[in-house]
Amino acid sequence: MTERYDGPVIDPHHHLWDLSLQRHPWLQKARASGEEMVFGSLAPILRDYGIDDYRADAARQNVIATVHVEAGWSVAYPLEESRWLDGLDRSSGVAHRYIARVPLDGPDAMRLLEAEAANPNVVGIRDILSWHPDAAKSFAPRPNRMGDPAWRAGLAHATRLGLVFDLMLYPWQMSEALELVRAFPQTLFVLNHGGSPADRTADGMALWRRGLRALGSEPNLRLKISDLVAYDNAWTLESLQPVIEHCLDCFGPARAMFASDFPVAGLRASFDEVYQVFRTVASKLSYDEQRALFFATANDTYRLGIADPAEIRSGCHV
Repeated sequence: MTERYDGPVIDPHHHLWDLSLQRHPWLQKARASGEEMVFGSLAPILRDYGIDDYRADAARQNVIATVHVEAGWSVAYPLEESRWLDGLDRSSGVAHRYIARVPLDGPDAMRLLEAEAANPNVVGIRDILSWHPDAAKSFAPRPNRMGDPAWRAGLAHATRLGLVFDLMLYPWQMSEALELVRAFPQTLFVLNHGGSPADRTADGMALWRRGLRALGSEPNLRLKISDLVAYDNAWTLESLQPVIEHCLDCFGPARAMFASDFPVAGLRASFDEVYQVFRTVASKLSYDEQRALFFATANDTYRLGIADPAEIRSGCHV
């Protein structure tokens, strides 16, 4: 029987915010109007979410380090989110490194990329591309940005600066993303949220499966398996397992990583429920494959440089 992974965990995708700063328009809008997004009502997360809140949620999962991903901080206040994170007590390993927000087609993109790259805590950039004709489900300001020469110039500069690019999109954008990933072979891309299988119809899931299979063939793309519960309101282990298994079949453990997407995933599940699903599905794999999913792929992708005592195993694990 395969040994179940019990080693250290890196969570490569979560968010922190302080709503009193009034820097998160999407949360402020939801708080003021009650408007729903693709996730449904945001009411349960319309509160401050700091390091202590994250640590309480993750307390039972042996998380030793995390990557903070930009949380929709207003583009009117560039660089502020990274500086705010720098000022927090990160000694617990929470927000050990950051994925910052820079609109790659913005007029000041090059300067902002250079400023973020100069911060040793910033390892990557996310500029969300998820566009939907229904504004309530759209995260991007307009469609077809991946082919925009100005946007691509920003991506090229981020690559020259050694920054990873976190790629968030919908499955119907995957063919466009495939061309992008192939056009930038020197860029390390990380596809967020398992490719966001939001359309749960048979046709929608077939489109997601085909698109993910094609993207999985590209060596400069890695995958975060995260917040699958956002798209599966009545989720069960049985409903999530085939989605996770398809992710692993397309990318393999060496290019995939489990992530929480808390507190957003908390709209549908507890932290322990999310990781219990991960641990149960992964338990069929070898211990080293499980270690890749929970620790090693994230450690390598985001250049965290965290030593893993389990690399030299003597029958017991941290």
